[in-house]
Amino acid sequence: MLGKKLKRQKLKNRLFNKRRLVILNEDTFEEIFSLKLNLMNVFVVLTISSILLIAITTYIIAFTPLREYIPGYTSGKLKREATLLSVKSDSLEIEVKKNEAYIQSIRKILTGDLEYAKFNKDSVLNAEVQDPSKYQLNPSKEELQLREQVAQEDKYNLFEKAKSNMSLVLFPPAKGHVTDKYNAQNKHFAVDIALAKDTPIKAVANGTVIFSDWTPTTGNVIIINHKDGILSVYKHAATLTKTQGNVVRTGEVIALAGSTGKESTGIHLHFELWKDGYPIDPSQFIDFE
Repeated sequence: MLGKKLKRQKLKNRLFNKRRLVILNEDTFEEIFSLKLNLMNVFVVLTISSILLIAITTYIIAFTPLREYIPGYTSGKLKREATLLSVKSDSLEIEVKKNEAYIQSIRKILTGDLEYAKFNKDSVLNAEVQDPSKYQLNPSKEELQLREQVAQEDKYNLFEKAKSNMSLVLFPPAKGHVTDKYNAQNKHFAVDIALAKDTPIKAVANGTVIFSDWTPTTGNVIIINHKDGILSVYKHAATLTKTQGNVVRTGEVIALAGSTGKESTGIHLHFELWKDGYPIDPSQFIDFE
């Protein structure tokens, strides 16, 4: 017991015995600064300093922008920008899909790769009326009369629908003799107009040029996008005077007549009119002669 008391007394003396820290001038041994302290004071000061340092560091990390400079912590600004970029990328993906669908429709216009039955339901109806035995039908006389009446009323439904939805007044692209009329059953979705060499071809309405280039089969082609979902297509031109992205006005010269492309049969204008992705007969709206 006596030994333990002596050890505690020595430890207490070491902790609380005062010591003096003196700073002297090396040359003159003059006292510049002195400080009385003991080990307990040093321990308390170090402990308090450590707690303050931890508190200040925690505050900086939790409540100030300085945490962005600490490795392992992401920037709030970077998070916001990443979220914004993610939203934009989703929007861009949707727009890319829309543009791809739009380009596919333009490609179909250029190649004429469409099935007649897709946009003319009358062909199915007429086939049933002309060959009822194929389906083993035995309609009555009244039913046949009703079918014929419905067929006549709905015969040009596509054109009438397009005409009722069109608010544009279309200008003739060129005046001349129509050598080949619109015929959907033969997949001729255009009107061919015989013209002299380099006859000016004009825009049928205000719009924006969305295609202006040479193609192997139809030569120089220009396509104009008008309001109400209407596209006008001009093929086999000798030269094109407008480029993609140009804004044109009604009656403005966009090309000169010629005979370019493998499918051309002479100097003429192959003119197509489309409404909401479907071909319509241009002669329903324009007088070419």
